[in-house]
Amino acid sequence: MKYLLQAAVLLLMLAVGISLRPGQIWNNWRRLTLSKWMRLIAATFLLPPTLALALGNLLSLDGPATAGLFLIGAVPGAPLMTRGAAQRGFDVQMAASYQVWSGLLTPVIVPLLVATGGWLYGREIWVPPMKLLSVIAQQQFLPLLVGMVFVWLVPAFSRRVQRALVPIGNVIILVVLVALLYKMGPALKQVSLWLAAAALLLALGCLFGARLLLGEPSRTIQTLSVCNANRHIGLALLLSGQQMHDNRPVPAIAAYAIAALLVMGVYGKLAAEVKEPPST
Repeated sequence: MKYLLQAAVLLLMLAVGISLRPGQIWNNWRRLTLSKWMRLIAATFLLPPTLALALGNLLSLDGPATAGLFLIGAVPGAPLMTRGAAQRGFDVQMAASYQVWSGLLTPVIVPLLVATGGWLYGREIWVPPMKLLSVIAQQQFLPLLVGMVFVWLVPAFSRRVQRALVPIGNVIILVVLVALLYKMGPALKQVSLWLAAAALLLALGCLFGARLLLGEPSRTIQTLSVCNANRHIGLALLLSGQQMHDNRPVPAIAAYAIAALLVMGVYGKLAAEVKEPPST
């Protein structure tokens, strides 16, 4: 099942890469001011883990549950973020820009966040930055780059390939998600009402916290806000199992996976289409 999921992610990320325009990604980066970049860093890397710790204390969650929420808050940039934003009608080019940006910063910032969280609870935890970079490069950067190169070399053929990749990838990932939900059943059964509430509040906080920090409710801000709620579930599970050697945070991570899907789905339906302000 692990290899099946990797194949589905690879196919769908390759399809996303074919649809991207590198020039538009670069223009999206240039369009954000220094102030907005700093607020985006705060919304992406600082607000979610801080909110996770606050919710853990406020709702009197146990240590493993709080740790699971913290790990989710610390790792942005789910592999299929860009595809999810496109499905919900948001700006796919801006979502791709955010995915590349957050992926580049993850190996720099996340080890410091995890080390700080461990220090707060009396544990020494260090995540090798190159390990994070390797995971992100394999899951995101490589297939995106291959897709962009492919469309540059053979544009007409690559468009036809993209139309075939998307349904195949969707079918594979649907099968894998059903299997994963079945496999995560025991973990989901351990989710208490308070933990479910904390996961839901964390997803809402990631989304609406980004909107408040980033300013005017334009389509760009809506896209970045939805992307911010789409945390990297797989990377959080990896950190829990391989770095912390503790599977007890898994129920919290599973609870957030469900909560984030609900929040992003509802927000995608309710969010109004807002035109970008004219450039000056």
